[in-house]
Amino acid sequence: MNKESKYAAVAKSLWINNAFISKKIENSLGSIHGIGLTEYMVLHNLVNAPNKVLRRIDLADSVGRTASGVTRMLIPMEKLGLICKEASPRDARASLVKITTVGEEIFNDASLTLNQTSEQLLDRLDKEQIDTFFNLLNLIRGV
Repeated sequence: MNKESKYAAVAKSLWINNAFISKKIENSLGSIHGIGLTEYMVLHNLVNAPNKVLRRIDLADSVGRTASGVTRMLIPMEKLGLICKEASPRDARASLVKITTVGEEIFNDASLTLNQTSEQLLDRLDKEQIDTFFNLLNLIRGV
């Protein structure tokens, strides 16, 4: 019989809790704003980028997707008017993605929903526990 290490137990718990939290946030964002958590994170990265523009490959890295996966995800976002694609003035091979005014509005509204949903999900933790938890998560990522 294989004995599970504490590290494996923690990793599995992180995965299960991530799935639980992601599902709750996905449901909130989807039912109210018509976007999922990954689309929200795309908008988040664009809003915080210089000139609100990122190369497609950088956007893919920032949301943990492949370039082709992000390309597929951007098609409906472009049709909804949340983002637009631009040609790179420096590199004809690179495609740039820019958030639109509509995308910014959706992002700002969705941020309120994300904040409310997150507070509900983490309401069992006090401020000190939230700070500790956040610091530990950043430590895992090496931030």
